[in-house]
Amino acid sequence: MTSGQLLIAFFLFTLAAVSGAGYAFVLKPSRSEGESGNAPFPLALDHPDLPAAQAAAMDVFRMMGEALPPWAARTSELRRELAAAGYRWPSAVSVLLGIKCASALMLAAAGAWAAVTFGREASSAFLPAVCGLAFGYMIPDRVLVRLARRRSGLLRRGLPAALDLMVLAVEAGQALDASILDTSRGLRISHPDLAAEFTQLHLELKANTSREDALRNFSLRTRDSEIQKFAALLIDTDRFGTSLGPALRVHARYLRTRFRQAAQERARKVAVKLIFPVFFLIFPSVVLVTLGPAVMLIFAQMKNLLGQ
Repeated sequence: MTSGQLLIAFFLFTLAAVSGAGYAFVLKPSRSEGESGNAPFPLALDHPDLPAAQAAAMDVFRMMGEALPPWAARTSELRRELAAAGYRWPSAVSVLLGIKCASALMLAAAGAWAAVTFGREASSAFLPAVCGLAFGYMIPDRVLVRLARRRSGLLRRGLPAALDLMVLAVEAGQALDASILDTSRGLRISHPDLAAEFTQLHLELKANTSREDALRNFSLRTRDSEIQKFAALLIDTDRFGTSLGPALRVHARYLRTRFRQAAQERARKVAVKLIFPVFFLIFPSVVLVTLGPAVMLIFAQMKNLLGQ
């Protein structure tokens, strides 16, 4: 193995190790089911229950994050991003900052070591170290955005079922707060993320928060367009006093139609997306398999003919 290949392999191994550690120790949401009670699904308001090794690593990352200078605006932004990904415990921001610092230092050290080992001068290690520092500091942000987008898709997938449960509860004579609680209980196995959001919404309503503010907080936490429309529907029905059951039924029908149209759109794009792998990967292989022996035979015959 050449020095360049060894450097690329070491860089990929370091990147995979840092990304895997960040996901396993911090960015993996707690999906344990809650016990019976008013809160059917547990909220991660404190440190989640982790094994001893992961808890120790989390404490180390938390101390590293707390050692950084306070940035109030950036901290609030990170807290909103973590809440969108499902992490609401108080030290989540500190742990994330610690992971960012650890990954930045690790990649910077890897870049400096590679430059010193395979380079001619020690002064050439400055630029790789700076690049590794910046790249490692940005990796956890990209992972967090991806996890928030994935969780938003999970919430959107469970929204039609939640609307059906709310329609049943409302038409059975329950109030909106009780229907939200029953919906969270009914979704805690099939859609635990959405059940957790409904549980927090119910707790905010019990904490004497106005219904409009609680629903707005619900839509801001999830950052999903369909859930924002659902929250706006509940706010409008509460403000104008319209019937909630028919509105929820119509909105559930609209969501299912929207999801079916989106699935049909993705299915129709498959044919266009298959052009590039077929043309650049499958077609050359087919040409090589079908025409390769014939071309080799022609060259052999031409060689014999020219030799004679």
